[in-house]
Amino acid sequence: MFTGIVEEVGIVRQVITGSRSGEIAIQARKVLAGTKIGDSIAVNGVCLTVTGLSSDGFTADVMPETLRRSNLGSLRKGSPVDLERAMAADGRFGGHIVSGHIDGTGRIAQMKRDENAVVVTIAAARELLALVVEKGSIAIDGISLTVASVSDTEFSVSIIPHTADETVLLRKAAGDTVNLETDIVGKYVQKLLRLGNAGANEGAGNSLEGGASGDGVTMDLLARNGFL
Repeated sequence: MFTGIVEEVGIVRQVITGSRSGEIAIQARKVLAGTKIGDSIAVNGVCLTVTGLSSDGFTADVMPETLRRSNLGSLRKGSPVDLERAMAADGRFGGHIVSGHIDGTGRIAQMKRDENAVVVTIAAARELLALVVEKGSIAIDGISLTVASVSDTEFSVSIIPHTADETVLLRKAAGDTVNLETDIVGKYVQKLLRLGNAGANEGAGNSLEGGASGDGVTMDLLARNGFL
């Protein structure tokens, strides 16, 4: 579990990608403190398991599903990446609940300065935008951000100077791909209401026992499906 508060920007040393999997090596400093092999580190918002450690970096395996869902496959030697260790139980919860499981990618449509901030507009698929709400939370490349506005085709966030200095986002440009993780609470609500049949929750195995008919979510429905 992560909070979306990026701890440092690391540098990709090597990316090895095969037809079905790969390995990534990253130069880092701060996130190495207290880290052991088997621990989790979010790389551009993707939860990866540390498989190797050195005095100035770490390596991690990358699964096929991760390559399909995220932008890690497009990283190259020298690419900067956002890094965050898994949340400590005694730490401050400064962002929102971030699982490190990417829902999909978006593409930067525009960056526009707004006084001391920069408004970043990101185009995304409709099934992802269905889970994005104005003033709600979203993780972009692992950064916990508040949604400023949302439409049927895109959404925007406002980047303050501190976030700009501590993350990779404003080093990117229009057309670049970013990893997106929508609010996990919204996903559960969507499933309960049987929404989003345009793709995100399409297919067998997603319907609730007893259904969520015209009565919507009821206490009886929640109880039958183990939520009470």
